[in-house]
Amino acid sequence: MSEQQRVTFNGDTRVLYRQAVRTPLPDEDAERLFHENMMNVADAQERKADMLADPDIPLLEAYETQLEGIAKSYKRRCRHIAGDDFEEIAMAYNSGERDDRLGALTAYYFEGLWRMQQRITVTDMLFFPIILRYPDCFTVNIRFASGHTTTESVLYESPEHSTEELDDEYAERYYNESLYSQKEAAEYIRDTAEIIREEFPSPDESTFEERQYGGITSAGGRKGPVFSSMLKRVEPDPNRFSEPVDDTTLVEEGEEAKRTERELLPEGVIVL
Repeated sequence: MSEQQRVTFNGDTRVLYRQAVRTPLPDEDAERLFHENMMNVADAQERKADMLADPDIPLLEAYETQLEGIAKSYKRRCRHIAGDDFEEIAMAYNSGERDDRLGALTAYYFEGLWRMQQRITVTDMLFFPIILRYPDCFTVNIRFASGHTTTESVLYESPEHSTEELDDEYAERYYNESLYSQKEAAEYIRDTAEIIREEFPSPDESTFEERQYGGITSAGGRKGPVFSSMLKRVEPDPNRFSEPVDDTTLVEEGEEAKRTERELLPEGVIVL
């Protein structure tokens, strides 16, 4: 990407809005790769929990480490789809210079990558993805929303980012309460890793009937010193797709995405 492109690129909400990536699972090798990727997500949850539970590690470091890990996964996906020229391909699609499946997929993940990088410095923007497994495929819906929390998120605080002026007595209390909130959040986040493992079992350790459906949605955000995390199961709609898929492609979001928005986003919060 040229320096001029870097300056002028400010994201394009149309690329992600109400869309998901559908990827076929034609055989057990493809299922194993999907399972491994989801186990990496579970492992990342446990690493974040370990960091949150350690009082010597700043909360922001745990938060940024997770964001950087997700951004790297999107960059790997862009490179897998389009090669080393993925930035130019994404920009060409966004500018209307190309209109093909490869360009659309690359632009989708590139937009996700750009927004994840923005979240390191921009607060009050919720990362709200949903991943669903079906018998012959899986879908990934990269979503962002206004606000910083859902109706079911666990909240925890970073005293280092508070702008309140407190006297010594209240400052110490606030610091201890913040550490306690981080430890409680660590326990919650560690439990969510097990949810991921249960929803996406290994093809070598489960029957097809046991693994053909699974799903999760998660959310993470920040507003000032307050951070939020959420992850829960989602039941896929068995009637979502009527035709098989041969190649990875963009599809409209499913009813599962709309349902989780209604159930989890506070009033006034919108998907960006």
